[in-house]
Amino acid sequence: MSSLISEEEIAHETELVWLEDPQDLDYVRQSLDRLPTRKGKPAYHRDGRMVGYAILGPGAKPSRSSGTFRRRVFWLLPHDRDTDPTGLYTKGAPAEAVDPRTVAAGVKGYKTERSEGGPPSTAMRELGITLPL
Repeated sequence: MSSLISEEEIAHETELVWLEDPQDLDYVRQSLDRLPTRKGKPAYHRDGRMVGYAILGPGAKPSRSSGTFRRRVFWLLPHDRDTDPTGLYTKGAPAEAVDPRTVAAGVKGYKTERSEGGPPSTAMRELGITLPL
């Protein structure tokens, strides 16, 4: 879950690679996956699709027991709002979801009104303000 990802765990990220334009997505799911390398497109073994991943810098240390690196992967499932707008997540978002506009290398991101399925209020839009949830 994204709420369980700490800034310390992603401190060695140097870049995020987006396979899809994050501006087109209300939310993405994020997880820390154990991967064999610091960089490069990881293999993907979930339903749905990978929409992005993190690249780690040379300071990232592999696990002593497995030799793998914990890297962030961003993904969506077939029943997520981008492909099923009237489905399960018409309102609300999965626990591990964040608004991709709030994510950066080393920054875990957060949910927003948009990621939760509700448009910002008129006053908020007029002022150009968005608040994290």
